[in-house]
Amino acid sequence: MVSIAQLMIVLDGSVVNIALPDAQQALGLSDVARQWVVTAYGLAFGGLLLVAGRVADRFGRRTMLMIGLIGFAIASAIGGAAVNGEMLIAARALQGVFAALLAPSILSLLTLTFPSGRDRATAFGVFSAVAAGGGAVGLLLGGMLTEWTTWRWTLLVNVVIAIPLIIVAPAVVPRTGRGDGVARIDLLGAVLATGGLVSLVYGFTRAEIQGWGAPLTLTMFAVAAVLLVAFVVVESRIRNPLLPLRVVTDRNRGGAYLATAFAIMAMFGQFLIMTYYFQETLGYSPMQAGLAFIPLTVCLAIGSTQVGARLATRVAPRVVMASGYLVAAAGFGSFALLGTDSPYWAILPGLMLLGLGTGTAGVAATALGTFGVEPSDAGIASAMVNTSQQIGGAIGTAMLATIAASVTAAVDGGGEVATMTGYTVAFCVAGVLMLGAVAAALLLVNARPDVAGTQDDQHESELAPVAH
Repeated sequence: MVSIAQLMIVLDGSVVNIALPDAQQALGLSDVARQWVVTAYGLAFGGLLLVAGRVADRFGRRTMLMIGLIGFAIASAIGGAAVNGEMLIAARALQGVFAALLAPSILSLLTLTFPSGRDRATAFGVFSAVAAGGGAVGLLLGGMLTEWTTWRWTLLVNVVIAIPLIIVAPAVVPRTGRGDGVARIDLLGAVLATGGLVSLVYGFTRAEIQGWGAPLTLTMFAVAAVLLVAFVVVESRIRNPLLPLRVVTDRNRGGAYLATAFAIMAMFGQFLIMTYYFQETLGYSPMQAGLAFIPLTVCLAIGSTQVGARLATRVAPRVVMASGYLVAAAGFGSFALLGTDSPYWAILPGLMLLGLGTGTAGVAATALGTFGVEPSDAGIASAMVNTSQQIGGAIGTAMLATIAASVTAAVDGGGEVATMTGYTVAFCVAGVLMLGAVAAALLLVNARPDVAGTQDDQHESELAPVAH
């Protein structure tokens, strides 16, 4: 059930994108307003994750899950019924707020419900497949809904998904206690973290539009740096921090967060570039472009639920992660050989390698992100996994889009050859980012196989059945 809730969040990050041209025309949005439909969601989601993780720890993960589901459904309904651009942008921001509540609650519930063994590996395999493959599924679903119905259903579909979850959740999701060992929320840390992350995400969004050297872009990066440094200083000195530094300074968890960020930077940037390549260079329709990603999604599911989940209890996580990310890097290498008229069969091996490699590595990386934490820190550790993904996705999308556009503009003559050159360089950079994930795994991760088996037994006692 929690994996379906996670799928809803991940879908919303991409399903709306394909529908944006139709929404822009229907509501009379300017190009700036159209961009804010995407930006509003990313800013609210990425900026509030750490705060939401601590809120889940203090007030209970099931409670926050229910609030998140109900709020997300309401926000989606408002967006689907939008009569103007302001209403749509506000609804997207509200979606981001409730997505931030949902995401850490979902992962911490998995962490505490499956404390050890094969079941934990399987659960994290399914979660990893959803987290990494949902973007591709969103592109396909967005194309289908836009072509067959209306752009409004790219938002209203969340209501259809959320209502059954809201009905079922109280019966199947265990209670995890309320505020066990968690002090009051660190308000200063919350302000600094939210402000820093919002500035960082917005800076990368502006970089994609205005360029890396634009005054506003540089200002946002400077503000983000100041606020995040101040956040670290504050967290190291107060008694009850929002983000206890022990969560991120552990080498295994830190390695997992860093490797995840690098991998997601490459993957989400790739989704954007490949979408452009399919539609603008090869002439695919939105539906065809969505269908083209299906092999990646299928291989990602196989890598997560079959290969990664089986290896997690037998092979050291660093080996699983490094091997998977190397396979994904090879997929990006194959994309560098594509041309302006490449047949689909030439693209297919790279998509399959990307899915298989990222899916396999993602199981170990996601499990390590919550490895060894106390139950009272499960929400904030889960929020760090999601923050790595969200910030990594924002950075990767902006970085690869900007690189592709810059290289294209620098090639003499312009045209399809110049555009393809930009794509090729972007694919190579994505491959380098995957190699960064390999390096993070090899240099930082040293946990033994089946790291979930070292989770404290109190995780299980915390999830003992509670009478309703």
